Amino acid sequence: MTLSSNIAPQNIVCKAGLAAVLSGAALIAFSALPAPALAQEASQNEAKEETEQSALEIRAEHVVAIFNGEMDPQDVFTDGFLAQVPPAMLNATIQQWLAQYGAAQSVDNLGPVSDTRTALAIRMERAIARGGMAIDPDDDNRISELIFQSFDPINDTVEKIESDLAALPGTVSAWFGPLDGGTPTVAVNADAQMALGSTFKLYVLAALSREVAQGKRNWDDRVDLSVSSFPSGMMQDWPQGSPVTLHTLASLMISISDNTATDQLIAILGRDAVFQAMVDSGHSAPELNDPFLTTRELFMLKGGPAGRLKTYAQGDAELRLQILEGIEDNPVSIGDIGAAFASGPNTIDVEWFGNAADLTSLFRFMRENGEETAFQIMGINPSMTASTRSQWDYAGYKGGSEPGVLNLTWLVTDNAGQDHALVLSWSNSEASLTNDDLERIAERILNLPR
Repeated sequence: MTLSSNIAPQNIVCKAGLAAVLSGAALIAFSALPAPALAQEASQNEAKEETEQSALEIRAEHVVAIFNGEMDPQDVFTDGFLAQVPPAMLNATIQQWLAQYGAAQSVDNLGPVSDTRTALAIRMERAIARGGMAIDPDDDNRISELIFQSFDPINDTVEKIESDLAALPGTVSAWFGPLDGGTPTVAVNADAQMALGSTFKLYVLAALSREVAQGKRNWDDRVDLSVSSFPSGMMQDWPQGSPVTLHTLASLMISISDNTATDQLIAILGRDAVFQAMVDSGHSAPELNDPFLTTRELFMLKGGPAGRLKTYAQGDAELRLQILEGIEDNPVSIGDIGAAFASGPNTIDVEWFGNAADLTSLFRFMRENGEETAFQIMGINPSMTASTRSQWDYAGYKGGSEPGVLNLTWLVTDNAGQDHALVLSWSNSEASLTNDDLERIAERILNLPR
């Protein structure tokens, strides 16, 4: 379950991808001209050289200068773009990239497709930023679009990555390695039990997949929608009684982190069956997840009376189950839930928990006991840039968060057919987290030489 701190507190969403996009028509736009001061100081030789360059080449070099703070955005971008993305917002975005990838060094590649549009790659200290650019010839060839779709790491090392992980505030756990138990490439605090957010839904998928493999159910079995949770997702707005297949429920649960789909599957399978799948998969501390919460129950706990939440957090499994069995007696509204998360982390010890070994053993359990369709469902939203995805024969993903909690988990298969797992967890009970920080590190790990 993903409760994202950068949207309305009550919305639970699953981040769709890691691509950084900047464009005037979409999110962020850049437009450039030579800074007057620089132009005045240019020598005659430099001026001659500049006239021999195409307008696209000149503007590409200005992108490097903008990255490094050597030109004023108002001399680089059209007024229309800056109206959509003020210089302060633009500079804040660039500063995030510089912190992650180092200074911009040069134009690495330019691939013009017309006089006004080109593919563009910028070499930074630790990455190649790849995207595209367009200029407006009617506005002194200012840049009218600048899109960065990926940052491909270069000159990166495990030591740099682990140092950057350690610098994140709060508690961080990371593990990346072969699923068969070989030596991991990255291992930082990997044994720590961490809150999982929506990543817990992999256990629901595993329980369902096992029953399909056993012949107890089929993916195309149809059921009538009978439960409702809170966002993220879309099914909370569907009419009760709507006919849906198990495949649809599972696909929405994993690809967009739909909470109602999740709770409907738990209702079908049974809370105990999902918990048993967790136990059978080799979870090292399943008691942390007993009883196995639905998303609605978690929201009602955190959005309900403070005394009930405190009692639940401190209680044993029997007391917790008693509280859950009576939780609908004191219903909460979506406004109550929003208020519960408005001030940041809220009792993040009431969550779903697991460590890196638990999730890697879950993937092994699914490979051995599940049905292949489950992995196809995990691959609907791989949550990585296209260039990173192209390096793997298969990529499946589930992540989750709420204020103070973030988990990103991948199962990837290389071209030789070997499975690898990447598990990143980050928690901070004192402050909300920035998803981008951990996502950029994930991209770097997935691009490490193998």
